[in-house]
Amino acid sequence: MLRSRRSLASVVVGVALTLTLGAAGPTAGVDGPPPGAAGIGDSYFPLDGNGGIDVLSYDVHDRYGFRHGRLSGWTDVRLRGTAAISRFDLDFLLPVSSVRVDGRPVRYSQTRHELVVRHALEAGETVDVRVRYDGRPGQYAYAGESNWLAGRDEVVAMNQPHMAPWWFPANDHPLDKARMRVSITVPKQHTVISNGRQVHRRAQGALATTTWRADEPMVPYLAFFAAGPFRVASGVDHGLPWLVAVSKALPTVAQPGAMRLMRQTPAVTHWLSTQLGAYPFSTVGGLATSLEPGFALENQTRPTYSPASLDQVTVVHELAHQWFGDSVAVHHWSDIWLNEGAATFMEWRWSEVNGQSSADQRMRRTYATTDADDAFWQGEVADPCPTGVSCVDRIFAPFVYERGGMTFQALRNRIGEDAFWQLLRRWVADHRGGNGSTAEFQALAEEVSGQDLDGFFDAWLHTESKPADTADNGLG
Repeated sequence: MLRSRRSLASVVVGVALTLTLGAAGPTAGVDGPPPGAAGIGDSYFPLDGNGGIDVLSYDVHDRYGFRHGRLSGWTDVRLRGTAAISRFDLDFLLPVSSVRVDGRPVRYSQTRHELVVRHALEAGETVDVRVRYDGRPGQYAYAGESNWLAGRDEVVAMNQPHMAPWWFPANDHPLDKARMRVSITVPKQHTVISNGRQVHRRAQGALATTTWRADEPMVPYLAFFAAGPFRVASGVDHGLPWLVAVSKALPTVAQPGAMRLMRQTPAVTHWLSTQLGAYPFSTVGGLATSLEPGFALENQTRPTYSPASLDQVTVVHELAHQWFGDSVAVHHWSDIWLNEGAATFMEWRWSEVNGQSSADQRMRRTYATTDADDAFWQGEVADPCPTGVSCVDRIFAPFVYERGGMTFQALRNRIGEDAFWQLLRRWVADHRGGNGSTAEFQALAEEVSGQDLDGFFDAWLHTESKPADTADNGLG
């Protein structure tokens, strides 16, 4: 994610609370297995995800009405038990009308953003869960986020760290990637864009249903759909299919520039592959919306850009996330600097190779002009969310991006050019399609460089103060 340099998204604090009981179904006995843990184990968002399940795929079927902002439909969730549990949770906000497991109705309840499915699972057992729902996503909030982005004729499901619970039930944490298939029904004059490739479109009466499928598993918040009046362009570059879209609701004078920028996507992607190694997905693209959340987002295979974020540097940033953040997702949200610091560094690298300031000049300028007592140095880069602080605000604080980017450049200085680029390429190759933590990154950096980097990483990532101006810190 890159928050706009010209505006910030507003955050509305609120919590939706509903309680629903479905049809009777199996429940655990007194001596039966325990329920799945309430969360997957992330201290920043303790209720995100669920213990005891692994989602294999989502098949989303949603219909959206622009007039009343209503979203209805069903999602098929194929999941596997990772332990014997008496029930499991999915993260979801909209009112649910029924839940079926392998075609049979089961009991369920909803509290806050948790859909509790009262069905027992054995370790290794695979089931198909169908959840039906109907509601107005714009009425719901969770964890300080009111994320639904919609206007009279355009809607885009884009946000971070949470988005899925506003439009499909999910095991909503980066540790659980799954395959995505998305079918969206809207008035047929609208275009629907999502992740991956469009595989089908069928019009019936005044409506049309468009289906998109992603080839590679993804984190739930990286799934998106957009519907509205979009102009689309597509092609193939260096063997990689690409598709971009620009909203016709943007000011007329802005649309040609937005399309030119989106068309740079394949070239930027190819350049990034020369730096970081093979592009990790089977297609690429971008979407420019007329709506303004105040940021751009690295939706997998097809980043989304708001009007305030339509610039080349942001395109580089979001496409760099396809390696750092999408293919290699964070292990826990405390590791977010690995995403944002790497993407920020690749912005600087882009400027460097295009004859502007070098990444080292950028790092040293920020270091020299920011006093030691500046708030910029307060906060731990590798653990930015202290107890009692809103994590949504802290994990995307400017210091996570800038000091994260500085850490990458300082590490480049410390271990040398060859070892540094070997490290980045090894990291995205070794963890491709999975997750990575700060500790794992440090261990790989020490392996590749043959150096003890404890002091370096302590200074840059684990200390709430300005690093000393020394060669050991990549500065002297």
